[in-house]
Amino acid sequence: MNRRALITSSLALAGASAPPAALSRRKRLGIVIHSYWKRWHGRYSSLKQPPFTTPLDVLDHVRSLGAGSLQIGVADWNRELAGKVRHTCESYGMKLEGSITLPKNEADVSRFEQELRLGKEAGATIFRSYIGGRRYEDFASLDAFKAFKEAAWRSMQLAEPLARHHRVRIGIENHKDFHAAELVEMLTRLSSPQIGCAIDLGNSIALLEDPVVVVKTLAPFAVTTHIKDMAVQEYADGFLLSEVPLGEGILDLPHLLGLIEKANPEVEHHLEMITRDPLEIPCLRESYWATFPDKPATTLARTLSMVKARKAEKLPSVKNRSLEDHLAFEEENIVKCLKHAGEKLGFDSVQVRRPSAKEEK
Repeated sequence: MNRRALITSSLALAGASAPPAALSRRKRLGIVIHSYWKRWHGRYSSLKQPPFTTPLDVLDHVRSLGAGSLQIGVADWNRELAGKVRHTCESYGMKLEGSITLPKNEADVSRFEQELRLGKEAGATIFRSYIGGRRYEDFASLDAFKAFKEAAWRSMQLAEPLARHHRVRIGIENHKDFHAAELVEMLTRLSSPQIGCAIDLGNSIALLEDPVVVVKTLAPFAVTTHIKDMAVQEYADGFLLSEVPLGEGILDLPHLLGLIEKANPEVEHHLEMITRDPLEIPCLRESYWATFPDKPATTLARTLSMVKARKAEKLPSVKNRSLEDHLAFEEENIVKCLKHAGEKLGFDSVQVRRPSAKEEK
């Protein structure tokens, strides 16, 4: 029995004994490749945490943890790799979602369509995309942000006919760039079932938005998700924001998941647990407000009050960890999240034992 057949067989046996409570959501939690921020592409690895150099390495590993799907970039793939990814996903009973960059202009359309084709050949019909970075860091003026928004709108217009032609759906992430209402305004104006939202549960806190309001606003457009929990602390210029293992932060995950699934019962959820130092949200600096001329002061007061009331005693940190320790910490956090998802959030928590070296031979 080869490795993939063995793992698939083990999955069937494990699933048969899973407790009924773990099956209430009738799906397994997927994983976003960004959860392996340190280990992906083999940039950093160790004997205990061997490198991920191809998507096949990642699929082998996350399947052994019981993940139901993988969301991963498809840039630079070829047809041979796409075929191998599809075969592997099918043998594991896993789903695949692509991660793709929208076309920047007309000259970039051919690149975008090629990636759509390869992703679809690999089995993906859902793609996650994002448009910008951190609004409060990337733009020093309102005019600069407006130009960015116009370019984003043009990218969406260029992407939509190709998504429709290839019969795929693209979810655009709320990526610390647009307010939820701003993203919804563009999606409504585009008015296409092919282009919706990849809902990230924590990003918009950086824009002083309430996570519940964000999810309620974006849920009707839900295509896919980034599931995470967040913790906060005060600092001199505002607050610190950090991903933490599910259940250890401030988010009401059952409520937020319920809001999304009410709008789209078929949506797949993907864990994004980035193990890194906390992000600084400098909302008490004047520069932070350059692109927010109409943001009411009440949003600042509400957010800082929440931070003060719910501040974490300690936030995750990696700056003083060795490479080996950082990689182990990354893996530990992901495993914690999957465990919580199975025990507390109703996801199927099937785990597949890894084959021994002898069995792989």
